[in-house]
Amino acid sequence: MRITERKYLDIYKEEIGNEISSLIKNFDFSENSGGFEYLTKSSAVYSSNIEGNSIDLNSYMNYEMNKDKFKAGKEIEEIEDLIEAYGFAQNNRLNEKNFLNCHKIFSDTLLIRSKRGKYRIEQVGVFGKSGLAYMAIESEFVEKEMKMFFQDINELISTDLNETEVFYFASLIHLRLAHIHPFRDGNGRAARLIEKWFVAEKLGRDFWKMPSEEYYRKNQAKYYETINLGVNFYELNYDECIGFLKMLPNCLK
Repeated sequence: MRITERKYLDIYKEEIGNEISSLIKNFDFSENSGGFEYLTKSSAVYSSNIEGNSIDLNSYMNYEMNKDKFKAGKEIEEIEDLIEAYGFAQNNRLNEKNFLNCHKIFSDTLLIRSKRGKYRIEQVGVFGKSGLAYMAIESEFVEKEMKMFFQDINELISTDLNETEVFYFASLIHLRLAHIHPFRDGNGRAARLIEKWFVAEKLGRDFWKMPSEEYYRKNQAKYYETINLGVNFYELNYDECIGFLKMLPNCLK
């Protein structure tokens, strides 16, 4: 599966793609919906929550206002690292070097120094309550997959795309990165960040304000259900991907 694949674009348009222009037009991108910095912090909090961080947005913002009265624990540090990574992405072009730097920034509390901003050299799986849910590609193939992944991203960035196509490919980028699982830890955070990064790269800085992470958090069961397309990298069935692809535009409703 390549992220430039248009195989599912027609059915995507039928199910939600034709709504995207109106969803964008009706979405409140003004600062009245929350300042840019606040919405970035919100994105980082919700993305962290998906990974099990227990600090909710209200608690984090109260901590921000009263830092001198609280001791920052690991969960606060995780969120602050992710906020810093979002800030870096918002001010830099989307490419492999900058993407790896984002991972290096936000994985400070997740991984030892030698693993941060580096593709994994270990086999990893995704485990749930019932045991192993997904086995990612072997570590020796990760770098090759990621080189192709960014070749495709570069192609998409240089291609003239309409709004529907931008959202479609952004979701495929998110989905494919989650399936490659290129890092020892931080893959979910990275996938949600790069999805929004791609949209903002193509459509403008305001699209960093989209509440995609909040939507995924509030619909977490569906998020995990639709991202699960197979038990391992070699048995992924992308013919079932539309459910996941529809989630991003739904965050604008």
